[in-house]
Amino acid sequence: MSLDADWRTDVDAVDAALIDEYQSGFPVESHPFERVAREIAAETGVTLDASEVLDRVRDLRERGVFRRFGAVLNPPVIGSSTLAAVQAPEDRFDEVAEIINGYPQVNHNYRRDHAWNQWFVVTAGSRETRDEILAEIEARTGCAVLTLPMLTDYYIDLEFPVVNGDRFARESLEETAVSATRISEDARGDLTPLDAALLLSIQDGFPLSATPYADVASEIAASDAGAAGGVDPTVDDVLAGVDRLLADGCIKRIGCVVNHVVTGFTSNCMVVWDVPDDDLDERGEAVGSLPYVTLCYHRPRRPEQDWEYNLFTMIHGREADAVDRKIDELAAEHLSYDHERLYSTETLKQTGARYEDLVASEE
Repeated sequence: MSLDADWRTDVDAVDAALIDEYQSGFPVESHPFERVAREIAAETGVTLDASEVLDRVRDLRERGVFRRFGAVLNPPVIGSSTLAAVQAPEDRFDEVAEIINGYPQVNHNYRRDHAWNQWFVVTAGSRETRDEILAEIEARTGCAVLTLPMLTDYYIDLEFPVVNGDRFARESLEETAVSATRISEDARGDLTPLDAALLLSIQDGFPLSATPYADVASEIAASDAGAAGGVDPTVDDVLAGVDRLLADGCIKRIGCVVNHVVTGFTSNCMVVWDVPDDDLDERGEAVGSLPYVTLCYHRPRRPEQDWEYNLFTMIHGREADAVDRKIDELAAEHLSYDHERLYSTETLKQTGARYEDLVASEE
């Protein structure tokens, strides 16, 4: 789809409901599209059967409005994850990016308008493996690595309505419930064989079928991971496993994953703040509850590397000016501290975290 086209032109009330109402909360039951069809009929007055709703989801994915359909997994809970950055010399920028992007454990890498100009995420099956990768990147690139693991999650979610003319994410929403959730740097070690096989099966999305959970059960039974773990699940086993992983935080949400670039949210800025440590939780929870803040979390200071910032926020918008105005508001009304604005200027790598390593046993 052309980014210049108005993607909303052919979106009707049913499409709008699927896009904005089912980014999370998708039913965990044997025939989920039957329930979605009933709910959409109650909301819109349009009567569709389950197969017609399924066709709508397929069409929105083919048009690029949805990246995929299924579970949004939570790498920092499942594995050992960190944000990292390097100061790549401009004459070696592409070379450094190629080295970093060559690691399958690197799932995001962005150029940002700052001295620390490449920002990437490393997620591995153990803290030791994660740190070995960072050390290897440092040695191979000759660039010092700034390592900033998440310590506290105040609010992290890219779920927000997009079938609108909002200038920035969640402009039309009220405050969001938040809490200070501490994040361990150590990988989760208590996954059952079914949990591990289930995460591997759904990492790229659910099958787009009338019975996605039954299809996942069949995939696991036929997979190497299922065979290795002696797992031959029923659909009820998969449903219970998904519910358990949702409750444990390994799965963040289930639904249709929106492509924010296609839907017009092309401007985003990571803003880093120097907040007094004693005020951090209070400020983090207050700012995380603001509707225009899409991400808010605590990462460590690294004074030995001249990095004094400990609170990270992210704002997504359709226009850079609108994002800047909200950052101005954030600084004036909520965070009157030193800060820097790190706009992303180029996507160097963007994939989902790969879970083969994360759920494998490491010696």
